[in-house]
Amino acid sequence: MNQKNHILHQNLFLYFTEFFAGMAVMAVELGASRLLAPYFSSSQIVWTIIIGTIMIAMALGNIYGGKTADRDANPDRLFKRIIVAAVWIGLIPAVGKYVILAITGLLVLTVSNHFLVIAAFAACMIIFVFPLFLLGTVTPSLVKYTMNNLDDNGRIVGTLGAFNTIGSIIGTFLPTFVTIPAVGTSVTFLIFSGILLILSGIYFFSAGRKSPGQHKPCAHLITGAVLFLLCCKLGHSDSFAFWEKNLTYEGESIYNYLQVKETDEDVILSTNVMFGVQSILKKDPGLTGMYYDYAMAAPYMADIYGKDGADILILGMGTGTYATQCRRYFDNVNIEGVEIDGKIVDLSREYFSLPDTVPVTTYDGRAYLQAIDRQYDVIMVDAYQDITIPFQMSTLEFFSMVKAHLKPDGVMVVNMNMRGQSEGNINQYLADTISHVFDRVMTVDVAHSTNRELFAGNSDILDKLDGNMRAETNPELSAMMETVRGNITDYKAGAYLMTDDRAPVELLGMQVIDEIIRDELRYYKKVYETDGLQGVLDNI
Repeated sequence: MNQKNHILHQNLFLYFTEFFAGMAVMAVELGASRLLAPYFSSSQIVWTIIIGTIMIAMALGNIYGGKTADRDANPDRLFKRIIVAAVWIGLIPAVGKYVILAITGLLVLTVSNHFLVIAAFAACMIIFVFPLFLLGTVTPSLVKYTMNNLDDNGRIVGTLGAFNTIGSIIGTFLPTFVTIPAVGTSVTFLIFSGILLILSGIYFFSAGRKSPGQHKPCAHLITGAVLFLLCCKLGHSDSFAFWEKNLTYEGESIYNYLQVKETDEDVILSTNVMFGVQSILKKDPGLTGMYYDYAMAAPYMADIYGKDGADILILGMGTGTYATQCRRYFDNVNIEGVEIDGKIVDLSREYFSLPDTVPVTTYDGRAYLQAIDRQYDVIMVDAYQDITIPFQMSTLEFFSMVKAHLKPDGVMVVNMNMRGQSEGNINQYLADTISHVFDRVMTVDVAHSTNRELFAGNSDILDKLDGNMRAETNPELSAMMETVRGNITDYKAGAYLMTDDRAPVELLGMQVIDEIIRDELRYYKKVYETDGLQGVLDNI
């Protein structure tokens, strides 16, 4: 018993150990979501994987911690585990993204179905389970160290639980609202790694002795501190796309990883390392060659040239590409946007030439519609980001709300950024749901992309498209509208329906991304089968 007397007299320190362990667990969980999001999205499925693997780690840690504490009630063992956990957490910024890409590269060549689920789960298991397993040993160990008798065991366990819970609460809010927006995900991992090291340092320095039959406890602490400093040197960068050179901007907001890249022709915003472009600015005036050009048909369908002016609302403003297009080609439009990520709005003003005269409200699109009573000629829904579709903006109730905010001859255009081919895909669900609300629904596939544009309005939207096309004098835009007109088709509604109560957008999105990955990587899989990994590398 004497080997732990020095700390049994400091129950408050053990409570603070529980507090900071709980804080670190939640901070790592939130950091995990930000580390994975640029590669696998931030969908509910990815969150489920993160939470599930962390709970597995904590459960195993609880079992192991209780058994080891019963066998040897020496606090040195616990605080050595905390040092190891701290170093591992500190290593995550330095090696985590390389592990993710290695797992992705391996699975791309070997897995055909549920790619993102398997890849995200494997990444979580390899990167996060071990340190959180070690932190899971904290609570049962501290219960053992703090109990002298059974008279006050309920109070002690309750106090430890309370400190853990309070630490977890702070560990939830602090990264989200303070450290990640201020210094990024990488430094956030390092901050909480450092906190755990300091905690262990206080313990070992207060002990001031050798553990029987062991090396000096300070040796473990010094080794941990050296490794931590090395982690700070190697892992302080916020760069997720470390292979990219000369990025104009790379950073994080509360909602997104953000990357701005500039070429001779374009300025490009990406919010995901693996899934392409979210917004684009053409330096030379003209069309983008992307889905924004197809969406320009919506003002025609709303009779843009038959009115003195048109009001356009964009839900999911991004950096304002669609707004810029509409202002460039139509001189009689009033445009406003809604964008949930205020940092993207800042980038749109700084890098994408969105003028201050275009108002942008930082808010959720659906919540914005609930708060206003205005009506518009065109409402564009462009809030579906990579494979992350906000369920609240994909349901019968939402599209009914959109229709209520359209003028009698108004048009809704929806950018569906993944074309599914199998029966019951996400596009069918969205289009069928919209068909329950609008009289006429039409779709057109965007050439050389996975995007599909959906237009919804009254039964005469195609006639208005034809009439306004004849009034168009810009040859470039006229040619684009001819392309839309030649490929647009009436949508034949089915029975698929999404409501606020049931909208499985995450699973549906995963199905489509599996299809896209299979199609895009079929060639590389054939190369791998014949020439191995070196052949794939030679063909990239």
